[in-house]
Amino acid sequence: MNMMPMPAAFANALPMGGAAMAPIGVVIAITGASSTLLFQRTAVAALAQDGDPMIAAAGTLGSQIKMRVGGQWLVANVRSLTLDLDNDGVRAEIDFLGEGDEERLTGKLYNFRRGVTRYPLPGCEVYPVATADLKQIYAADDRAHIAIGNVYPTRDVRAALYIDAMLGKHFALVGSTGTGKSTSAALILHRICELAPEGHIVMIDPHGEYAAAFRNTGAIYDVTNLQMPYWLMNFEEHCEVFLTTTGQERQIDSDILAKCLLMAKAKSRLGQEIAKLTVDAPIPYLLSDLTSLINLEMGKMDRAGDTAPYLRLKTKIDEVKADPRYGFMFSGMLVADTMAAFLSRIFRLPGDGKPISIVDVSGVPSEITSVVVAVLSRMTFDFAIWSRNEPERPILLVCEEAHRYIPSNGETSSVGRILSRIAKEGRKYGVSLGLITQRPSDLEEGVLSQCGTIIAMRLNNERDQAFVRAAMPEGARGFLDAIPALRNRECIVCGEGVAVPIRVSFDALEEGKRPASGDPLFSQLWRNVGGEDQIIARTVQRWRAQGK
Repeated sequence: MNMMPMPAAFANALPMGGAAMAPIGVVIAITGASSTLLFQRTAVAALAQDGDPMIAAAGTLGSQIKMRVGGQWLVANVRSLTLDLDNDGVRAEIDFLGEGDEERLTGKLYNFRRGVTRYPLPGCEVYPVATADLKQIYAADDRAHIAIGNVYPTRDVRAALYIDAMLGKHFALVGSTGTGKSTSAALILHRICELAPEGHIVMIDPHGEYAAAFRNTGAIYDVTNLQMPYWLMNFEEHCEVFLTTTGQERQIDSDILAKCLLMAKAKSRLGQEIAKLTVDAPIPYLLSDLTSLINLEMGKMDRAGDTAPYLRLKTKIDEVKADPRYGFMFSGMLVADTMAAFLSRIFRLPGDGKPISIVDVSGVPSEITSVVVAVLSRMTFDFAIWSRNEPERPILLVCEEAHRYIPSNGETSSVGRILSRIAKEGRKYGVSLGLITQRPSDLEEGVLSQCGTIIAMRLNNERDQAFVRAAMPEGARGFLDAIPALRNRECIVCGEGVAVPIRVSFDALEEGKRPASGDPLFSQLWRNVGGEDQIIARTVQRWRAQGK
């Protein structure tokens, strides 16, 4: 099928000397979001050896080009390429990124901004974007920002994330396992801590990886020093820990627990001071009071069959009290009002130059891991709500392995509900959410779409790629096609935290700031022999004592 004839100017416009400013194609079709270009193959091929890596990459998939409209340069990204033999050219679908002013004497691009005010007409000539242009496009303006790496394929154009926009509207870091996701997350958090040494960041670490990275710049909490009081749980979280039944029986058990829990809280000195006490209020109470009240209520039952729910509850509470693995939460008989001290420690208020709390939940029994994460997440949100009339202290909550807590399978738990609520409403109260996951397709769809900035590393699974593509803005489609081809420690960033979508090569992180997430070197480790008896004996000892 014949296309429009090639303009004479274009046919003769091979690069000579000033290669950067010779046209390499023309616009042949215009639509609102994207357009179609026709590149001349010889013109593009002649640029391949240029010393400027941006000019050398012009006309390739994912590269940027520019076109002059009035006194403006329009910048676009190449999304797809198709050979056009009829015109000895290559047809390209492009997405517009934004526009900048043209300096009259030199033709340079400056004052770049997102969005397009005036579109080109068919026949408009297309030029390669040089590294100097790229520096203007990605130049960080006066807003607070952190530099995380270099814009691909350059070695000196810095990629900046705008902190206020990124945190104000949440962010997600996604990537298959082994792509350098944990190191990249540590890099971003280190840069945020350097920018705001008096900040307030809570990182939920399910594998104990990040303690090594933030030993000098953060507070590290695990089962040995977390000291999270059980009475901080709301009623829903109490039910997840103490109730073992389902259906109708669960409703009966729940009603009994609510009644006895309210009475136990009312017995405490703090509870007596509050006129209208609710079952959700974080009031210290004694577990022994709760079990004695359950006993008391059970004694009022006429038939033996009616006592089953009471016995179930009492047995479970006694079991939890006696289990040493639950000691970080249900320890000791002494119950003091430690809520203020707990909030101060976890939220770094004040931070003493260590703005991040790493909460290592790897030692928490798997049955209550989600409850512990729910309590920490809800405390973050509730603190923000109840401190609205105070001087603002925004908090960033970072959740690693987020798909474990907010699954897409429709199973709603207390942690899933609170994280979904933070994603939807947290911005209004000064709570920012950072989600890190290797399986975005297993994450609840609505939560990922609430993240204003998406940092996508290589995703090997096609379903994950499609899921991230659906959550990203239209203009980033050309970049998204590069996700399967990304190298380790490379990513695509799009959304509120960047001026325009970018492909970034992350900076290297010093050894002492990296998380303990390296893969085992089987070829080396399998050569080591000796001492296996002692390894097994020590492991069995720790296993039986549950780490105590």
